[in-house]
Amino acid sequence: MKRAFSLFLPLIVAALFLGLWEGAVTAFAIKPFVLPAPSAIGLALWRDAGSLGLSALVTLRITVIAFALALVMGVGLAVLFAQSRLIARSLYPYAVALQVTPVVAIAPLILIWVGLEHAQRALLILATIVAFFPILSNTTLGLKSADPNLVALFDLYGAGRWQKLWRLQLPSALPFILAGAKVAGGLALIGTVVAEFVAGSGTSAGLAWRIIEAGNRLQVPKMFAALFVLSALGLAIFAVLSWIEWLALRGWHESTLDRREG
Repeated sequence: MKRAFSLFLPLIVAALFLGLWEGAVTAFAIKPFVLPAPSAIGLALWRDAGSLGLSALVTLRITVIAFALALVMGVGLAVLFAQSRLIARSLYPYAVALQVTPVVAIAPLILIWVGLEHAQRALLILATIVAFFPILSNTTLGLKSADPNLVALFDLYGAGRWQKLWRLQLPSALPFILAGAKVAGGLALIGTVVAEFVAGSGTSAGLAWRIIEAGNRLQVPKMFAALFVLSALGLAIFAVLSWIEWLALRGWHESTLDRREG
């Protein structure tokens, strides 16, 4: 009973929040262009479902490709760092510098280098840059976190560098990789949307462009509807990656074991 209630608790909180929101807008006669009621947002979502759905597919496509590229490059570079301290010390500071550089600062340069005729490619590059570092840092940490006793045992039996990597370090790093992937999935979506905003009109048909378009026309309910779709995409990405994490770790890792009594 308690478990079932906990599953429905987020829905109950959402219903209460939306009810208070609807009541506040009605009671205080707030103008729709300032804060639309949830009913108005739902109507806009229904009315513009076609255009918002197509824009969501554009944004999701770039997000998924950027996430996949970030995953491959992040894990690959982390493995390289684990094999060579010299390479790690030489390149890791530049990865950090790339991470802390705001996307809005480098987006115009990427657009110039790639060309406006390849704006989708520029969005993909920017989203990949944003999603790259969490995977790199988590995987690097995971590869360094292998049990020292097991490392000594592998050395005792004469295991080679790549045998230790494949049979010990990567399995030990898997929870770290999956945790970084969950963060990177959301960041890839954020990077895509921010890149769409910075790129401006005409370069993308994604959700960011729908938000800009609705804002220019003072269609605030449509703006909120696009934000709702964007949030739903983020939740879906997180849910899928959490499910993959559970499948990969269930039965052997502490995070998937239910230790509650009773």
